[in-house]
Amino acid sequence: MSLQSDVQAEAAAAPEPTPEAPAGNPALLGLPTFLVAGITLGLWLIGYLDTATLGGGMIAAAVFSAGAFLLVSSIWAQRVGNSVVAGIFGTFSAFWLSFGFLLMGLLNGWFGLSTDPDIVGGQIQSVQAAYVLSWLIVFVMLTVSTLRLPLGFTVGFVFVCATFALVLAFVISGNSLFATLAGICTFIFCAIYAYIFVDAMTQELGGKAMPMGNPIIG
Repeated sequence: MSLQSDVQAEAAAAPEPTPEAPAGNPALLGLPTFLVAGITLGLWLIGYLDTATLGGGMIAAAVFSAGAFLLVSSIWAQRVGNSVVAGIFGTFSAFWLSFGFLLMGLLNGWFGLSTDPDIVGGQIQSVQAAYVLSWLIVFVMLTVSTLRLPLGFTVGFVFVCATFALVLAFVISGNSLFATLAGICTFIFCAIYAYIFVDAMTQELGGKAMPMGNPIIG
């Protein structure tokens, strides 16, 4: 048998390479679980959920629906090589998990706050204001650093920042109007992220991409 025949025989006998499994889109898990907590937060801020009697009403949604599954989505995105999505989902995961911990800590007295009613109110306000301000700075930084994304993402981040700014104003002033406006902003960014989710699902099922707008920085 000639050398050429040997090579041809070996090539014919070699198994065909197994096609790689599709990487998938972690947004299909991250966005809907984020929306559950976001919508609940909006209802909380506009007063649909009574904060006086349901002070911990956000805990289950914030920790388990959003925080935990956004963490899974972040790990998924990192494994498929999408560091930007991993960073965004990881940041939102950290927020929801820390928010749930803050709520539980305040409700269960984990932070060593005073038992004096005249003092504890000011302490809680200081804790909440510092927390909201810190996350406001982080989300402003995230918004600025992602201006190369399509416009729809940027607008969503802007309304997230507006929500935090209004919540901070509410915490400091106690004026419920700021909480109501923050709730409205929450519903707006939830609507934007719902649109992005529908676009991601549509493309995954073979449809055309929906308009997202041009990036601010090309």
